[in-house]
Amino acid sequence: MEAKKKFIPVHELEGYRLARKLSSMAWSIYENLTFQQRKVWGDQMLESVDSVGANIAEGYARFHYLEKIRFYHISRASLSEGVEHWIDLGFERGIVSGEEYESFNRLRPDIQVKLNNMIKATYSAKNQFKNDG
Repeated sequence: MEAKKKFIPVHELEGYRLARKLSSMAWSIYENLTFQQRKVWGDQMLESVDSVGANIAEGYARFHYLEKIRFYHISRASLSEGVEHWIDLGFERGIVSGEEYESFNRLRPDIQVKLNNMIKATYSAKNQFKNDG
């Protein structure tokens, strides 16, 4: 008899936890912005950074493998938009400190690796199901 796989809640996924940490860091910056900075830069920065975790959660809850993968790809793109564009632009404009900039850029590759692993694992599960079915 085959052992049943244990369901892991999304909040226990390392990639999701790191994405939430990224969101917390973004919120700390956003809270201190002026109204004008929020309107011009902050709202889009926060939305893209928050989208990383939101898309992991949505993809993880999907049933079909390809739907899951689609959301993980969107999450990875939001990570790039949020950090490589908005945080970089904020640093260039003096909104994001050097320390904050470095923190984001230290965390980004870890999240990207986790997302790549989630995509790979989902493809593997899809292929395993196809071979077993």
